Amino acid sequence: MENTVLVTGGAGYIGSHIVVELAAAGHAPIVLDNFANSSRAVLPRLEALTGRPVPCIEADVRDAGALRRAFDDHAVASVIHCAGLKAVGESQAQPLAYYDVNVTGALVLLQAMREAGVATIVFSSSATVYGEPERVPVAEDAAIAAHSVYGRTKLIIEEILRDLAHAEPSWRVAILRYFNPAGAHPSGRIGEAPLGRPNNLVPLLCRIAGGEFPELSVFGTDWPTPDGTGVRDYIHVQDLAAGHVAALEHLAEHTGTTTLNLGAGKGYSVREVVSEFERACGRTIPRSFVPRRPGDVACVYADPARANALLGWRATRGLDVICTDAWRWQQGGGRY
Repeated sequence: MENTVLVTGGAGYIGSHIVVELAAAGHAPIVLDNFANSSRAVLPRLEALTGRPVPCIEADVRDAGALRRAFDDHAVASVIHCAGLKAVGESQAQPLAYYDVNVTGALVLLQAMREAGVATIVFSSSATVYGEPERVPVAEDAAIAAHSVYGRTKLIIEEILRDLAHAEPSWRVAILRYFNPAGAHPSGRIGEAPLGRPNNLVPLLCRIAGGEFPELSVFGTDWPTPDGTGVRDYIHVQDLAAGHVAALEHLAEHTGTTTLNLGAGKGYSVREVVSEFERACGRTIPRSFVPRRPGDVACVYADPARANALLGWRATRGLDVICTDAWRWQQGGGRY
């Protein structure tokens, strides 16, 4: 029997890829989204990619009444919670909005789940909870030091989930700490479509190669890394989505809380990513070199060994596939 899975933020970049992976694994996804940072135009694409109807509830995750109706109207067995605000810089300027949407949203969702008797949740957390790591690769037991409001909202929700599962042992919770999701579905039908100038490197390279922005600003060439530019762990969004499905299936057999890194386990520098993207698109990316940004760190990449051991999951798509798929999405317009 297929399980009905409510995906909050299911019309967004990561949520939409999770919906496709859930359907491919035999689950029945339902989207809940307020379309603040996503497009309704993704919905027919999801139905085309999954080959099945994908019900959508247009609602804010803070709307208790809408959530209650969602659980009343659908036989939801579990939740994947992706809804939330996610820009680090914006979070510093708008802390109240971030605490309201992210933390209040999680609390309202958990209350609605408890009322409905649904006690299985996969939570979209972030590697930002680690702050500047003392060593790499970063394992799940590394020191926690979130340096941004965004990171702190994720950390607070993690603690709420752990406290809840400790107080009510029937809960089944997976906390997934993402590193740097990138790329797009190989069909070119769904991908990352940020509003305005992208904050993340790969979509920004797409827009520069597509002629929307003149050049890339490389923040710092004097980092203690092999080529002087910052190093990050880039994980293909499809691998990330597959990790959610694997975590959900793990929870079917395990109560309590499981915290896992989802990353490739390898770091790439800004220069390496630009070179790989130039190969994928066949164009030169104009660039300028500017001073480091406050709050940036030299090198962060994951130790994904626990996810491999517990879920049998690992990232299988490399930086070349990330860049090729992202450029295919951009060539199709990169928008909904």
